[in-house]
Amino acid sequence: MTNVGVVTGGGRGMGLECARRLPEIVDVLLLVDLDEATATEAARELSAASPGTRAEPFVADITDTDALARLADRVSGLGTLRAVAHAAGISPTMADWRRIFTVDLIGTALLAEALRPLATTGTATVCFASMAPLLGGPASDPAVQKVLDAPLEKDFLDRIREAVGPAVEDTGIAYSVAKSGVHRFVRHEAVRLGPQGARICSVSPGVIDTPQGRQEAANNPTLGKLTGATPLAREGRAEEVAAATAFLLSDQASFVNGIDLLVDGGVCAAIHTGAGSLR
Repeated sequence: MTNVGVVTGGGRGMGLECARRLPEIVDVLLLVDLDEATATEAARELSAASPGTRAEPFVADITDTDALARLADRVSGLGTLRAVAHAAGISPTMADWRRIFTVDLIGTALLAEALRPLATTGTATVCFASMAPLLGGPASDPAVQKVLDAPLEKDFLDRIREAVGPAVEDTGIAYSVAKSGVHRFVRHEAVRLGPQGARICSVSPGVIDTPQGRQEAANNPTLGKLTGATPLAREGRAEEVAAATAFLLSDQASFVNGIDLLVDGGVCAAIHTGAGSLR
């Protein structure tokens, strides 16, 4: 039996770090990325570093249903789906509010829908969320939550705009609400996948030192305050998030399902206990 792994955003950053961990549990690894050159180079690196695992680039937009259908066909043709690390996503400085919801939440649901028929005993998925919604915001409103629970409805963007109000056009708020939607989606998906013996969880990174994280920090002073409020007194590293992801995908986490693993150095604990402040 050939075990197949999928990493979205696998050409760089936290996606690539996750991919570096997966040769321990898969025989073939598909690196899904929009950038063909980046994904191809990452596949070469991984194949050379882990000769027992074949890494392949797979160029796709996770919001493109045709591309996701091709991905599912490729996985099915290679073997059994064993692990999915869904690290692809965009942050507040990268797009407008509609695109943020489309990539970060709708794309997550579309990927799950495409791969769900391939899930079997031992299949594990980890979706990247964020600590952002855990710090508060409009996603706590039951009316917003109701809309978030149906991200594939055709009028989803109009409905979430109505539920949140004009504030949703602030890309920071849109990002937080979209990632709250990922938290909620994972819980619902865990119930759907359980009867097949498959699992799904999410990870919520805190302030992580990556190129994307540095771009956000340059445009959002609050991120610097979050680092200052972190009990470990530093930013996280991509490999630390990848290690948490690898654990959730491993057989060691075989009874861990439908939860979010917060990887934030304790900053949410500090904020919620009053030991840390964003002022």
